[in-house]
Amino acid sequence: MNSATRAAARTAWVAVRAMLLFTIVLGVGYTLVITGLGQAAFGAQANGSAVRDGTGAVVGSSLIGQSFVDADGNPLPEYFQSRASAAGDGYDAGASSGSNLGPENPDLVATIEERRAQVAEFNGVAPDAVPADAVTASASGLDPHISPAYADLQVQRVAATRALDAAQVRTLVAAHTVAPLLGFLGEPTVNVLELNLALAELQANASAPTSTPTSTQEGKEL
Repeated sequence: MNSATRAAARTAWVAVRAMLLFTIVLGVGYTLVITGLGQAAFGAQANGSAVRDGTGAVVGSSLIGQSFVDADGNPLPEYFQSRASAAGDGYDAGASSGSNLGPENPDLVATIEERRAQVAEFNGVAPDAVPADAVTASASGLDPHISPAYADLQVQRVAATRALDAAQVRTLVAAHTVAPLLGFLGEPTVNVLELNLALAELQANASAPTSTPTSTQEGKEL
């Protein structure tokens, strides 16, 4: 073997050893360290921000919205309703999207007016009392939050359906209203899934019967 061949062989062996070393250090070691730190310091976030019911069963994620409807797709009156979703058939995490229609698009205008009428009738209010987020979908189609105004609009319906005091339900909404980040970044929001879980707990404590819907997101019962 001449010197040129030996030099090439040494170079190749150095490259192979470097590749193996960095594969172990960066591909395995780094991954294990970061995964361990994530689980130790941010376990909930690292595992998808899972939301659990009173039995400990996972019923969804606090980051992804859900629809609260019956088997025919009709909204359940005993639950707070989420905003509309254009992601797949609604809140499909594999098809995150908005409608991409402009504010003057006639199809979007017609859809908004139809939603406004439906929300107003469902909640027994005047159409002009319906807030914007009740008739528009978020850009992602996965937004788990609604505005406090939309939550407040639904209080009377939810309370009447469940035979609860409206003041109790309104207090529950206030307790689940999150202020803007640092007090000024964004708008106040209400997580619908978390609010509905708290509502189910309030209903259970009141010892009043209620139907149990199936979440369209995870197929879990609340």
